[in-house]
Amino acid sequence: MPPAKLTQPLTKERPGAKHHKMLIDGEWVASSTGEETAVHSPVTGEIIGYVPVPSPQDVDRAVKSSRAAFEKFRQWGPFDRAQLTHRIAQSIDKRIEELARMSTLESGKPYTAEAIGCVTESAENFRIAAEDVKRQESPIIPARDPNKRIYTFYRPYGVWVCITPWNFPTLIPSELLGPGIASGNTIIFKPSEYTPITGLLFSEIIQDADLPPGVLNCLPGAGPTVGDQLITHPGVDAIGFIGSDRTGLMISQRAGLKHKLLEMGGNGPTIILDDANLEKAAELTAFGCFYDSGQVCCATERILVSQRVYPEFKERMVDQARKIVLGDPFDPATTMGPLCNEMTAAKMDRHLADAVKLGGKVLFGGKRATGFPTNLYYEPTVIADVPEGALIHSEESFGPLAAMLQVDSDDELIRIANSGKYGLQMGLFTSSLKRTMYFADRLKTGNLVVNDSTDYWEPHVPFGGGGGTVSGHGRIGGKYTLQNMVYLNTIVIDYANTR
Repeated sequence: MPPAKLTQPLTKERPGAKHHKMLIDGEWVASSTGEETAVHSPVTGEIIGYVPVPSPQDVDRAVKSSRAAFEKFRQWGPFDRAQLTHRIAQSIDKRIEELARMSTLESGKPYTAEAIGCVTESAENFRIAAEDVKRQESPIIPARDPNKRIYTFYRPYGVWVCITPWNFPTLIPSELLGPGIASGNTIIFKPSEYTPITGLLFSEIIQDADLPPGVLNCLPGAGPTVGDQLITHPGVDAIGFIGSDRTGLMISQRAGLKHKLLEMGGNGPTIILDDANLEKAAELTAFGCFYDSGQVCCATERILVSQRVYPEFKERMVDQARKIVLGDPFDPATTMGPLCNEMTAAKMDRHLADAVKLGGKVLFGGKRATGFPTNLYYEPTVIADVPEGALIHSEESFGPLAAMLQVDSDDELIRIANSGKYGLQMGLFTSSLKRTMYFADRLKTGNLVVNDSTDYWEPHVPFGGGGGTVSGHGRIGGKYTLQNMVYLNTIVIDYANTR
């Protein structure tokens, strides 16, 4: 049957495109209004499926389901929850290829080079959470009164709304869902409107691990409607959000005093000192610029280079860009696929035009590629002499971009690096431990990676914004996410008045 209503115009439909349902209280259901939206692939431009548009009544039903499930799930012991979380990891392991194919089709991520690894790590995040929750010790605090004992316990917050972006449609959700479930919370998961089918499939796989009804609900939909209804609902206790700082600010304003875990944008930079190994620096910096077409919150984007090595480093970056294979993301030879959506491609157009207008020089790429099924395939781009006032230095480009600027002193490098509003993850290339520590003590960033790509990542490592920046608060990664998804409950017992 055709959908009752479509919110996007029809284009060519991919053979086998399905009408998907959403997960509420352990059941797969259509929208109560019958409304659907078409999902287009950035790889082919085709409609690859249809997803429900949740109504306010659907949102309310999901929240009530999560609320009821929490009252039972909170009583589970940590070892029982750990066993459940391990089962989820095993469920993902069984369907890695299926999830990776959908992730590629819906986001443009190269299947062999990126998608398989991302789904594999998604399962690992559940395993890490399962083990971490078994070791989440809380202190016993000494009391002034010898007859009193003060105990502390970690308690789940309750109903979480987890809103995640499209660039890593299983990996990023797993960073919240794994610790959230392991610690006894119930979750309403809203995947990005650009990758909803992957989010629904991921939820199906999680639910298949014998998850009690209501522990996970999954509602696709747009942020300004479904997302806003969720974060403002009085039955929601906490919000986990990973995405842009602009959306994070709106969530903070709309959600009020609800507990929040926010990981938001970044804008590098990577700093190349004059004593760096330039061959290795160029190779790893290019990876930070072009992995996942630059659609990574910790992507390199801008590169600040010591004046003495700037001419050589520019040449090396162009050589690295030439090695990128832009093409069909299902081709094993492809190392870079299309951008996920027109919004991101248009931002690349705007940032490059602005940089060139202000004096930047495009050394390689610089435009959308031709000869592909969609106009979302963007050439890997190297641009030199991008002045401080360019948008590239102040906004997150989120595309395959290596933007360089030569700088004449260490203190000037630090000043420019700290001049933006972001402070998520920066990179530094140097052979000097003394200079490493000088920069580490002065850079305003949550994470600093020395002699590796800004895309360096391990799932158990804390990751988040530096103080005084808009890159978020709280930490994603292993036990650090777990700590942000529980609160400390203190119990004082007076033994003198007990039997």
